[in-house]
Amino acid sequence: MNYDLALQLQNNKKFVKLLHEMSLKEQIDQDIKSAMLAKKKEELTALRAIKSAILLAETEKGVGDKLKADAEIKLLTKAAKQRKESAELYQKEGRQDLADKESFELEVISRYLPKQLTEEELKEALQKIVAQAGAQGPQDMGKVMGLATKSLAGKADGKKISELVKVILAG
Repeated sequence: MNYDLALQLQNNKKFVKLLHEMSLKEQIDQDIKSAMLAKKKEELTALRAIKSAILLAETEKGVGDKLKADAEIKLLTKAAKQRKESAELYQKEGRQDLADKESFELEVISRYLPKQLTEEELKEALQKIVAQAGAQGPQDMGKVMGLATKSLAGKADGKKISELVKVILAG
């Protein structure tokens, strides 16, 4: 009996490990199947758009067989930013139906992005980066931004990072 339980636990650990190793593309494929079975048409459309973007990026020159995790995050961030801007534009033009569609797609894309940092968390992380870079003032903005955009990729908006770095370096 104990042997069977140990075998089950070992298999369970393998399954959990396999889940964590699943690529974004494989995870999207699984979610597309689930959306199809649940007949969630809007979600299916959004997931197919993400998969299309991934496939397009994979077929570009020099990418190789699979996208790396940072390239996937960059791709999703770009798609999320496009949806957000489109939703704002549609809202401004009085097209609530299209704004809702874009907002829903943004919500679906956001599921696959890393958790966004709060302003306090972002400020704290940027202060560490400024200290690490040894930045003295606004003249070191480029050095700090290079480190910040690499370490905070997908966790915060570039515009917000830039604004806070300016404030930190000026203060």
